[in-house]
Amino acid sequence: MDPLSDVFSLLNVRAVLSARLEAAGPWAMWFPPYQHIKFGGVIEGPRWVWIDGVTEPIQLEEGDFYLLTDGQPYCFASDLGAELLDGHTVFAKHQCDDGVVRYGRGSPRTVGTGGRFVFESDQHNLLLDLLPPIVHIKGNSPVAHPLRAALDLISFETAARRPGTSAMAGSLANIVLINILRAYSSSEARPDGWLGALSDPKIGRALEAIHSDIARRWRVEDLASYVGMSRTTFAERFRERVGTPPLEYVTNWRMAVARNALASEQCPLATIASRIGYESETAFGLAFKKRFGESPGRYRASQRHEFRHRQGDVPEVTMREAQSEM
Repeated sequence: MDPLSDVFSLLNVRAVLSARLEAAGPWAMWFPPYQHIKFGGVIEGPRWVWIDGVTEPIQLEEGDFYLLTDGQPYCFASDLGAELLDGHTVFAKHQCDDGVVRYGRGSPRTVGTGGRFVFESDQHNLLLDLLPPIVHIKGNSPVAHPLRAALDLISFETAARRPGTSAMAGSLANIVLINILRAYSSSEARPDGWLGALSDPKIGRALEAIHSDIARRWRVEDLASYVGMSRTTFAERFRERVGTPPLEYVTNWRMAVARNALASEQCPLATIASRIGYESETAFGLAFKKRFGESPGRYRASQRHEFRHRQGDVPEVTMREAQSEM
C-alpha cells in the first residue's frame, strides 16, 4: 500500500458532503468551530473564505477547491463589506425541499458545496499537523484536472435529491480529499514534511518501500541502495524532506500502526509485534512504553473504555447536521 493510502486506512476517514449553497447579492456568513477537516468546491461564481481572526480573506474562483484544517470558526462572503450572519441559521431557514440552500437576490451569483471529514482514529494529527489552516487549490492549475472532473459530479449530485445520494456523496468527498492532497503535495510551493516528500522521486520511493514492508528490519543503507543514492546523501535528504531520520520514521510509523491495531483489533500482542517487525512481545512492549509511557495492554484497555464512552455519549455525524455547514 502506498503511504497516503496507508495513512487514510489507519485514520478511518468518514466523509459527509453537505448541502449546496446557491447565493446571490452581497452576503457574508460565519460558521462555528468544527472537527478535523472542512472542504468545499466552487461550482459557479467567486466568493471569499477566511478563518475568523486567523487568516486574511482568500478569493475563490469557479472551479477552485479548499480545505480548512485547524477547527476554528470560519467565514464565507460574496462581499467583504456585508454583515456577517450566522451560517447555520441561514441554512436552516433557506434550505429548499430539494436540499439546496437558496439565499439572496441580485448579483453576483455564486454556487458551491462543501462538507467535512472526520477521522475515527485518535491519530488524526498524523495528517492535520502536515497541513496549513487553509489549503487552496486553484481550478485552473495543471494539478487540478482530476478535481475539475470531480466537481462536475458533485454539482450533479447536489443539484437535487436522488436515490443513493448519501452513498455517492461520501465516495465523491473521499476522491476530492485525496486529489486535493495530491495537488497540494505536488504544487510548485511543495509543502514541508512527509506530505511534500511523497512527490520527491527518491524519498517518495523510499517511503513507499517502508510502507509496503513495515516488518522488515530496515537499514539506512538498504533504503539508500533501493533508491540509488549514497547512504550519507540519502540520510541527509530524507531528514530534510520528511523532518526525521529514516529509521526514526520507521519506528514512528510502526508505533502508529500498533496503536491503531490495539484500539481496533482483538488479536494477541505477539501478533501485533510480529506484524510491525518486533521479534518478541517483550521487545514490542518495551518500545511502546518508552514511546508512550504506558504498556500496550494498558493502552488497549483505555481505548476500549473511551470507545464505550463515545458510543454512549457522542452522537454520530448525521446528514442533517452536515447540511447546516459549508
